[in-house]
Amino acid sequence: MADAVYDLHEGDAPLLVSMPHCGTQLMPGLERRLTPAALDLRDTDWHVPRLYDFVRDMGASVIAARHSRYVVDLNRPPNDESLYPGQATTGLCPTTLFDGSPLYRDGEQPGPDEIAERLDRYWRPYHEALAASLERIRAKHGFALLYDAHSIRSRVPRLFEGRLPDLNLGTARGESCGADRRERVAAALTAAAAEAGFTAAVDGRFVGGYITRHYGRPAEGVEAIQMELTQCSYMDEDGPPFDFREDRAERIRPVLRRVLSAFLGQPA
Repeated sequence: MADAVYDLHEGDAPLLVSMPHCGTQLMPGLERRLTPAALDLRDTDWHVPRLYDFVRDMGASVIAARHSRYVVDLNRPPNDESLYPGQATTGLCPTTLFDGSPLYRDGEQPGPDEIAERLDRYWRPYHEALAASLERIRAKHGFALLYDAHSIRSRVPRLFEGRLPDLNLGTARGESCGADRRERVAAALTAAAAEAGFTAAVDGRFVGGYITRHYGRPAEGVEAIQMELTQCSYMDEDGPPFDFREDRAERIRPVLRRVLSAFLGQPA
């Protein structure tokens, strides 16, 4: 059933917040196939729904995945084409952790038939619901805004050098969002981050994944952006149990609210 794949809240604003990597459920039988290092689900976008708990008060609709990205990555294209050619990344049904170590025990990796089944069971329902939500919003408001919410450890040497900026705004290098809205959001991000003592980047290492690039079509009335946050800005990122830190979250939530207000074209 689709309702076991995602949680969906419908709001009144022209904004949909997508959280494709916050899920922690595993498909039946998968746990025994994973390596000990993978069992803590370390590459999860931990606590993203809790961090963004304020968006419903802004009238946003929210769709959040229930299952782990280790089952299927909802922010990858269904044909598993690389989003960052020439750079290290993980695939549609990943077989390695972010650090490059094996995700599966020997001989337990999924084959083509299993990958196709995961697409049908987990990937397609999420995207069908996301697309339907955007169409509902566009029909009501004449346009729709999509904000794809992510987080990652601040240091992952295999994926990027050094320490990642705290807030990483992606607009597919200006392709997924209109120029005026992109400029307004980028300005709000830069100012709010600096005032709160955070670092920020626009279309840096993370320019937006499949969701941002596929659904962001300004000419058709849908504008999309992605936000990739360092996890140390709101939680303990170094190891289990990956605790949420409300003291840190209180500092970064106002920055996120200003970014979302700018995206909506509202006063901060």
